Amino acid sequence: NKNIFISKGIKKMKHSFPANHFNIRRDPASYREVNRREKLFLTFVLISFFSVSCIQAKEPQDKIGNMAPDFKLQDLNQNTITLSSYRDKQAVILFFWTTWCPFCREELKVLNDKYQSLLKDDVKLLVINVGEGIRIVDNFVKNRSIVFSVFLDKDTTVADVYSILGVPTYILIDKKGQIRFRGNSLPQEYKKLISQ
Repeated sequence: NKNIFISKGIKKMKHSFPANHFNIRRDPASYREVNRREKLFLTFVLISFFSVSCIQAKEPQDKIGNMAPDFKLQDLNQNTITLSSYRDKQAVILFFWTTWCPFCREELKVLNDKYQSLLKDDVKLLVINVGEGIRIVDNFVKNRSIVFSVFLDKDTTVADVYSILGVPTYILIDKKGQIRFRGNSLPQEYKKLISQ
């Protein structure tokens, strides 16, 4: 699986029992108090679980067949593009990557080789670096003779909108602005996918 996960951080929850939780007197009143606390705790857990489930059940924006969420980014020369400006004009390939990812480097070579073909097919290539500074990316690009523009998603806003959990990730968008594919390598049938 040619995909490296981007760490989002993990939130930990702690539950502290009362100091005397295991030293309660064995009388009916104590049992009633323990049962009451346990019921309250279980109720809290169930409410939290269903709340999270409802949030997760919401349909993601980046689902195949949905309209691609719009965004605005700058390239290394501070030229600004907006995704929606290509709608009804050109199909678009989004490529999310980082300089430290070895599989990304392989895919960058593939895109470098295919770039002229993409231009002939009137496909717009948007190569988006995720979470790195301009100096690091600029040095990387210059040292590898990359022929296409590279855009910076410094704060990972666009990557978050597209639910990018790892790199490399491709997202193919047709002329109508609908998402047609997502994966970690460019499919051979990419022309067919974006011409639907």
